[in-house]
Amino acid sequence: MKADAVRGHLDGLLLAVLEPGPLHGYAIITAVQRRSGGALELRTGTIYPALNRLERLGLLSSSWESAAGERRRRAYELTDAGRATLAGERAAWSEFTAAIGSVLNPGTHPGTHPGTHPGTHPGAQPGLAT
Repeated sequence: MKADAVRGHLDGLLLAVLEPGPLHGYAIITAVQRRSGGALELRTGTIYPALNRLERLGLLSSSWESAAGERRRRAYELTDAGRATLAGERAAWSEFTAAIGSVLNPGTHPGTHPGTHPGTHPGAQPGLAT
């Protein structure tokens, strides 16, 4: 999948994979890749600036952790503000995908009829007000 596909949705992706609990950078990359079935591959040069920005905004907090024999690494987790923002991201995504879906696949969404647009009824002549 093209890297551009993630543009505009990176914050939501990062918040979503951190919802279950704290993760360090590489684990975040792995979680996005696993959840997307391998379709999304984030680079470290993309996620760390985003994680730092989300932390400055108060949506994430971080702490240093170290395991025996391993180097220290920073773990990120959602704050209450991050959880609220994630809920908003999910709602916006649902609205967005419904709108795009209704354009790309007319007639497959509730309340739509192929060949009609808002304010008309099935069988109305195009261009005539009803």
